[in-house]
Amino acid sequence: MAKKKAFALRINEEMLKAIEKWAADEFRSTNGQIEWMLMQSLKNAKRVPKKKDDTSQQTPE
Repeated sequence: MAKKKAFALRINEEMLKAIEKWAADEFRSTNGQIEWMLMQSLKNAKRVPKKKDDTSQQTPE
C-alpha cells in the first residue's frame, strides 16, 4: 500500500459541498473522492506516477 501524507487543503465552500455530495453518491469518503478525482486527472494528463519496484528492496539470499 502506498504511503500517505497529510496536508492542509483550502477549498471553496461550495466546491467542497459538491464534492461531498458526489462522494456520498459514490459511497466514498470525501478524502477518497478527492484522491479519485486527482488520479483521474493524472491519468487524463498521462502523468500517473510510476510505482516503485519492490524487488530493489529485497535482500539477496
